[in-house]
Amino acid sequence: MQVQIPEYVMNTMDELREIPLVKGQSSPTLGDIAEFKVTRVPGEYDRSGPRRFLTVSANIHQTDLGRATTAVNEALKSLGPVPRGMVTEVKGMSSLLTETLASLQSGLLFAVLVIFLLLAANYQSMKLAVTVLCTIPAVIAGSLGLLLLTGATLNLQSYMGMIMSTGVSVANAILIVTNAENLRLEYRDASKAAVTAASIRLRPILMTSFAMIAGMIPMASGMGEAGEQSAPLGCAVIGGLAASTVAALFVLPHVFARLQKKAKYHSLSLMPLQKKSAKLQPQR
Repeated sequence: MQVQIPEYVMNTMDELREIPLVKGQSSPTLGDIAEFKVTRVPGEYDRSGPRRFLTVSANIHQTDLGRATTAVNEALKSLGPVPRGMVTEVKGMSSLLTETLASLQSGLLFAVLVIFLLLAANYQSMKLAVTVLCTIPAVIAGSLGLLLLTGATLNLQSYMGMIMSTGVSVANAILIVTNAENLRLEYRDASKAAVTAASIRLRPILMTSFAMIAGMIPMASGMGEAGEQSAPLGCAVIGGLAASTVAALFVLPHVFARLQKKAKYHSLSLMPLQKKSAKLQPQR
């Protein structure tokens, strides 16, 4: 049996005990037949399958989701081991952010691996493939540096900018390495060939980099609708291209000269039907 009395009528426990059970009579009362005790129960709880869960939320004003997620994880670790039968999980946008960033990191590493394998097959040399990829650390360092200077965060947009910068930097490096390898076979001097190749490809590389940087300046400045969301992409591209251009013109020739210093001058092709040209034969 359920009896409900308006809350504004019941102010104390004694008033609850004095509720009459027979209409028009003062006794018996509820206190004569019932035992009263005070306890606490959750006013509301949710379920995920058969398991109850309690949601704890917080205001992340003036901070990004990544820092808030890190703070929440540190707070959970500071609690120590939870009681038996209780599980703590971080759900919502933070879990989606973590999965997205992990996927992008894996995608970037996979892209670098695929590029390395393709370059190794094209040049038929592991050294030349490594030489081309030496500009990628400069891309990452430049992107992260400009993001740090501008106060932008490492998010989906900035990761996309890094991947774009990586593609352009690899293309610029391929121009120099291909030209340098051809000149090495002609000059029989890796250092001279690397410097000459960088000077020959200076103008195309600068034109490509400056054109892309100029196109990304409006995006990096956050102009237009939703400009703040796309600004990290522009900052990542500008920083990555600026650093990779410097690395391609000044660092890559030294790496090429060091790795190809003792390389042979005859063809190392794995294709048996490939004809060797006269200039690939060693001098006598």
